[in-house]
Parts: sequence; structure tokens; C-alpha cells
Amino acid sequence: MAPATAEIIAAFENSKLIPVFYHEEEEVCYEVMKACYEAGIRVFEFTNRGEHARRNFAYMRDKKLAAMPDLFLGIGTIKSAEDAKLFAGMGADFIVSPITDASIADACKKEVIAWIPGCMTPSEIATAEKTGATFAKLFPGNVLGPGFVTAIKPLFPDMKFMPTGGVDATKESMQTWFDAGVVCVGMGSGLLKKDLIEKKDWTGLKAQLSKAVDIAKAIKK
Repeated sequence: MAPATAEIIAAFENSKLIPVFYHEEEEVCYEVMKACYEAGIRVFEFTNRGEHARRNFAYMRDKKLAAMPDLFLGIGTIKSAEDAKLFAGMGADFIVSPITDASIADACKKEVIAWIPGCMTPSEIATAEKTGATFAKLFPGNVLGPGFVTAIKPLFPDMKFMPTGGVDATKESMQTWFDAGVVCVGMGSGLLKKDLIEKKDWTGLKAQLSKAVDIAKAIKK
């Protein structure tokens, strides 16, 4: 059974920094996840964005269970109830969507798995809240910006937010978002450097990730 939603949200808040990643090669997916884990990150979002997503997720899940038992491995880019059910059955710890869809919320409730809806407008946040969600992904973060968070926080005092996109692994970038009121930040290429991954420089990637983790830890919320 997947961890309780409260446990998942607490893990996101504690991590502050959430890697978001997809690659066609299963071994690359594993090595990136391992580098994140060794750098101290305990939440990892793999995205359902390519033809090998299911195969690679299954491979990562097996590796995680064997060597990283305290890592929360979830699946992102889930746009249908069917996919939510499929990946819940494959052992995902949580489900992340780029959209807010009540049918996905219902599927996740039936599967007893945490769902993190993606929102871009106050109406979508209100819809997510009506499904029972207390934690939402703000996407795309680069379009919305920290000012959006500052403006909507008073309207949704019981909702916690995580921007994905538009966040860099620098103190200035992360601090701006946390000052606006988010509880964590999701990062893809801003955190997982493409050149290091292409060179399969896992030592270099781990070192770069460790710096980002140290920056995140030092940020006051």
C-alpha cells in the first residue's frame, strides 16, 4: 500500500527540493535517481512522458525497494484516471498531474494513493480543494512566477503549493519562491544538468545535487 497522503506531503516539505525527470534509458533513470538519493534527496518524481515510462518506472521501483527503502518514488504527468490506476498498481508512492481532474482524484482515492493536482488558476485551485486536495503543483511555474503565489495564498490558506518549472538551483531563485509561500520546489533541467547526464558523469551530478540540497536546507521558510 502507498504511504498516507499526510506522510507524502511531509516528505515533500522536508525535502524542499523535488527532482522531476524522464529519460528513455532505464539505467540512466536509475543512476539519476541514485545520485539524488546519495545527495540526500528523499522524494523523486519520474514523469510519464515517453514510450518507455512504464518499463523504466518498474525498473526504478525495483532498485528503490532493494537499496533506497526510505525514498518516495512517484509518477508525474498523469492525465487520466486509467494511468493513475496503472501506476498505483505498479507501486508508485504518489501521483502528480499537470492538470486538475476530478476523475483522477477519484481514482487515487480508490487506490488509496496521494494525488498532487496541477493548477494554473484560482478556479483550478478551488476545484482541487473541492476534491479534498491540500497540496497542489503550480504549473508552469515559469509562467506564473512567485508573485502569483503571494497573491493567491490568502485566498487558499489551507492549501500548500509547489511550483514546477521556472525554478533554478540557486539561493536567489529558491529563496524568492519560498518567500512567496511555497513549501517546496519541483525542478527538472534547472536541477538535473543535461550535460552531466549526457556524459554519464554521476559523480559530478551527485556533487552538483549536494550543493543544491545544502542551499535548500539553508533557506528559511
